Amino acid sequence: MQSPAPTESPSDATTDAVLRLTAHEAAARLGLPAGRLSVPELARTLRDQGASDVVITGDPHDWLDTLHAQGWLTRPRSGPTDHALRFGAALAQGWVAADAAVLARLPDRASSLDLPVLSVDETPARWTAPLSHVPALGVYAIVDSAERVRACAEAGAGLIQLRIKARRDDPALVPELRAALDAARSAGRAALVVNDHWRLALSLNAPALHLGQEDWLALRHTERTTIATAQARGLQLGMSSHSLWELCRARGAGADLIACGPVWPTLTKDMPWHAQGLDNLAWWVRMAGRPVIAIGGILDPDQLEQCAATGAATVCVVRGLGEDPRATLPRWQRAWDAGHASPRRPVPAWPHPTLSPECA
Repeated sequence: MQSPAPTESPSDATTDAVLRLTAHEAAARLGLPAGRLSVPELARTLRDQGASDVVITGDPHDWLDTLHAQGWLTRPRSGPTDHALRFGAALAQGWVAADAAVLARLPDRASSLDLPVLSVDETPARWTAPLSHVPALGVYAIVDSAERVRACAEAGAGLIQLRIKARRDDPALVPELRAALDAARSAGRAALVVNDHWRLALSLNAPALHLGQEDWLALRHTERTTIATAQARGLQLGMSSHSLWELCRARGAGADLIACGPVWPTLTKDMPWHAQGLDNLAWWVRMAGRPVIAIGGILDPDQLEQCAATGAATVCVVRGLGEDPRATLPRWQRAWDAGHASPRRPVPAWPHPTLSPECA
């Protein structure tokens, strides 16, 4: 992809539907004195009057009120001075407004030190430095029962996710979750990640939890605080991401592991996202500042090897585990070893869009 910095300078990076302006400009557009409304109130009023997406810029925070994301986008350091032009160029290249707002603030040779964080409410998220060393975690087995957890653990998997589709935190799941935790612990080196059922995971002292972005947004502030307290005591939090703003939100949420997906088209979930591909995955690895999980459409060991060569910390295998993970996992682990030992895949200067502008 080309840089969001345009070769020609448009006179205005906004349209009637997509607005990017300062708080002073927003108040003037509404015919209000400066300071009458808060920044979020200004954005809401502009959207009530017909704007589809509003970005109100400031230093060091931009407020996003768009079709896809809302919250404070907090920059860790000064970005490019031509950010208004970059925003317009990103829109012209097919990025949705929330992603364009992120790209506008990134310099041409951005790293994880430049990635903004996105809040989930009207309190800015705290920016934290990227890790100086990102560990390699190997094959990430995703299963749906304690029995399959045990099979994966006995086959040597170091990271296993238990994903049970059921009513969230249904007490009836406790015996299954407890059996899965016991199976992982008995294997010695296996860490179990509980998907979605966060209250049960915390009550059973699970070592790790994985949440989707919608799950995180649905939590109350007190519930997010409860999870953060558990993290301070050692809980690892994994979070999904499919777009630039979701990557920023995962960092703002304090996620310890960040999933990038779908790498290839997947039938496991019905979702609007375009495939990330190996190019976006490599970009995620450079920018996330946290271990990156490659997930989605990984059906054969050659694909896993290619993902490992991007520097991803771990690669998910779901359907590829087959009926007996004890028989299949060694082949996947050999692919991981080969990819992890191979030369790193080149990182593109910029990612490509993963959501069409018409997707609301």
